[in-house]
Amino acid sequence: MRLAPVAPGSAPELADAEACVSGSMPKEDEVRKQLAKLGERMDQLQNALYAESKRAVLVVLQARDGAGKDSTIRRVFGRLDPLGCTVSSFKAPTALELSHDFLWRVHQAVPAKGTIGVFNRSHYEDVLVVRVHRLVPEEVWRPRYEQINQFERLLTQNGVSILKFFLHISKEEQRERLRERLDDPAKYWKFNPGDLGEREKWDEYTMAYRDMLSRTSTADSPWFVVPADRKLPRDVLVAQVVVEALEGLDPRFPGPPAGLEEFRKQLA
Repeated sequence: MRLAPVAPGSAPELADAEACVSGSMPKEDEVRKQLAKLGERMDQLQNALYAESKRAVLVVLQARDGAGKDSTIRRVFGRLDPLGCTVSSFKAPTALELSHDFLWRVHQAVPAKGTIGVFNRSHYEDVLVVRVHRLVPEEVWRPRYEQINQFERLLTQNGVSILKFFLHISKEEQRERLRERLDDPAKYWKFNPGDLGEREKWDEYTMAYRDMLSRTSTADSPWFVVPADRKLPRDVLVAQVVVEALEGLDPRFPGPPAGLEEFRKQLA
């Protein structure tokens, strides 16, 4: 199992069949072991990234309702030291946020040097929900693709590596997961009647997601489409990309302090 980034300018179909991992799958126990191993490696790399404190990693998660953004965060990033990992959620903007440009609140949540930041939804809501629900006219939301590209270019030029994941769920699997929220008392709190209204706009969202992927997947800030109908493979695929990106950064622990031997003598 391996994910390839969305090539700039290309638009995945996002058909329901693409929401499942193709080909033969290892046994569930083997997938769990693989995820645990990736988590251990990610933890090691994050410790070095935090100690080095020169660069940051931003992980963006976008998905339809029920695709598993929360559980992906918990299972992929849950073992990381909270000192070096932040999670930011973006809901409907407040009056204060609306009084600024649409990227204002996002820039404030960008992870600091030495940390991994995860966005649970993101600035891409402003070319998705805003577009589908016609909250602003097209002449407002369409230029935002390039504005986002410029914003992310600024971040990458200042030491922030950006990895963007669209968790792709099929319409039938989403139906099952929404039903689970009504059948399990422990999940009642997750159910939002508004999710049913969003589901009725499935095709409109598909078009918006395809345009988003096509127009904002770049060499420096790529999108990855993650088959999300099965939870364990989804988590492994995300973890693989993050670990490989961290290994590419090759963070190093700082060298010894000046006067190391003298300090050792004082503590002998």
